[in-house]
Amino acid sequence: MRPHRDMRPAAAAAVLALGGFLVGCGEMAQLTVAEGTGPRPTLPPPRSTLLPTLHIAVAQGWPVGVTPVAAPGLTVQPFAQGLDHPRWLLALPNGDLLVAETNAPTKPDDAPGLRGWVMRLFMKRAGAGGVSANRITLLRDSQGSGVANQRFVLLEGQAQGLNSPFGMAWADGKLYVANTDSVMRFDYALGATQITAPAAKLADLPAGPINHHWTKNLVLSPNGRHLYVTVGSNSNAAERGMAAEAGRAAIWQLDLGDGRMRPFATGLRNPNGMAWEPSTQALWTVVNERDELGSDLVPDYLTAVHDGAFYGWPYSWFGSHVDDRVQPPAPKLVAQARVPDYALGPHTASLGLAWSGGNSLPPPYTQGMFVGQHGSWNRRPFSGYKVIFVPFKAGQPSGPPLDVLTGFLSADEQAQGRPVGVALDSHGALLVADDVGNVVWRVTARH
Repeated sequence: MRPHRDMRPAAAAAVLALGGFLVGCGEMAQLTVAEGTGPRPTLPPPRSTLLPTLHIAVAQGWPVGVTPVAAPGLTVQPFAQGLDHPRWLLALPNGDLLVAETNAPTKPDDAPGLRGWVMRLFMKRAGAGGVSANRITLLRDSQGSGVANQRFVLLEGQAQGLNSPFGMAWADGKLYVANTDSVMRFDYALGATQITAPAAKLADLPAGPINHHWTKNLVLSPNGRHLYVTVGSNSNAAERGMAAEAGRAAIWQLDLGDGRMRPFATGLRNPNGMAWEPSTQALWTVVNERDELGSDLVPDYLTAVHDGAFYGWPYSWFGSHVDDRVQPPAPKLVAQARVPDYALGPHTASLGLAWSGGNSLPPPYTQGMFVGQHGSWNRRPFSGYKVIFVPFKAGQPSGPPLDVLTGFLSADEQAQGRPVGVALDSHGALLVADDVGNVVWRVTARH
């Protein structure tokens, strides 16, 4: 059944009320987020419900004068405000900052029917959806005040080659952008405030009318020879069949010399942020794991990405924990599934990732990964909605995560903001894209 687009408001309200009742009863987390975090998280048996747990923090934005709460020894202020759904950041070598103002493309075949209609309404309350600005904005702090006093539209619209842009990288006069359906290259000299040259398409990416996980990210290899590109799955747990997952749930390697692409690592349900750990030269990523197995499962995770490795999705999670919903099973693949390095808590929606090198924050933020956690919709109580720091030693996570920014949920548990991309600017400050608050926050040491 697909609700008619002119469904009367009273009927729509009734469906929402029924949906809220059905998905809001009974199922609660039995463990803390901390118990689902770290190299050896507690992994209880799955719990299934008739409908998924929907626990939505309604997007309300920041009241005037209110900011996130910085950890002791840190302070936070807005670097830029009044943006349109800022999701991802790229700090350029000359001090300029690029912001992808973006949202999901049209996905007519994703979540059809009454259940999908209810889900979309709930997600809209959380700040998801809406028309994509399809814009990359350049922010510049020309006065050194810690606030962007200049703003330029660098690229905008499909006519300039943008279609729900997300990941960005720059090197040697070239700007690379990951659209939802392609990898694009632009000639771009540092300092320019507009790109007028035509775009060049380097590769197509899986998209189409479902395009369930639409965000595509990219990062350059340290030697500049390759781009690594994330592509999320086309479903929660392969409920649409594996044919719909062709080329998905993977990180791809794109050779910039000959244009060839190959799967670098697979079985990653929805990888987003990527960063290089310098002592080992390993690529790390944060991955959003599957939903609808209860509030305590499955933890999102941070892991090193090994060439040729398989990480379980959809057949298993956290190594050999089989997902019985996926049919037919694949025991040989499950036996190969690599256990992720570090759990980040269930349903935290960990998206942003940045290595700490060169930051100007005080100890203990000197060596490790900053992670932007967008926040849960499938857990009661909430998880995520903050920026954390995972300390590293000898190339590996070395302790429990530390809060960097909190307070994205108000006292009555409404979403004042939701952190996404994180980056370090040329002064070593931490920048955080907030797609509900429409702000880029800047975190520095408190003096």
